[in-house]
Amino acid sequence: MKQTIHQYNAIAAQCRETFAVKTKDYGTAWRILRPASLTDQIMIKAKRIRNLQEVAEQKVNEPVDDAFRAIINYGLMALIQLDDPPQEDQWNLMPEKALQLYDAQLANTRALMQRKNHDYGEAWREMRVSSITDMILMKLLRIKQIEDNKGNTLASEGLAANYQDLINYAFFALILLEEAGATSGS
Repeated sequence: MKQTIHQYNAIAAQCRETFAVKTKDYGTAWRILRPASLTDQIMIKAKRIRNLQEVAEQKVNEPVDDAFRAIINYGLMALIQLDDPPQEDQWNLMPEKALQLYDAQLANTRALMQRKNHDYGEAWREMRVSSITDMILMKLLRIKQIEDNKGNTLASEGLAANYQDLINYAFFALILLEEAGATSGS
């Protein structure tokens, strides 16, 4: 588990750096997006990953690991939006506040991963990256159904739990890719 936390934190630092740099470039323009729009953006990234896994030919120079990192960041943005839906006059956040919200969601998601890893015994380490991609897509379909149901569920986890799971699956995929030597390191 110590190795996982170390690997998780290294990837989290890369994702946070990307988020911080893009916040400097673009501000918090993403605040205009509703969670459903972020879900759709994550779906695009996940479908691209799955397509590349199936066709094994890539025509756009964006490494697969960058797409997994984007899933993490878009997922954290969605969690921020769920917790703090902005009004029209709140679309722009100060960069420090955006990072504060990002860090809080990341900490909650990391804590969930640690609890589940304890109970599941890091079973994800025996999974294929392609299966993890499928799990992310399944979580996205669940999220879309919950969104279509206006957040109402009868017996299942809500939106936040599903976003956290797909974020953690993206971390797991990146850890496995790194261990296999298949990441771009960016």
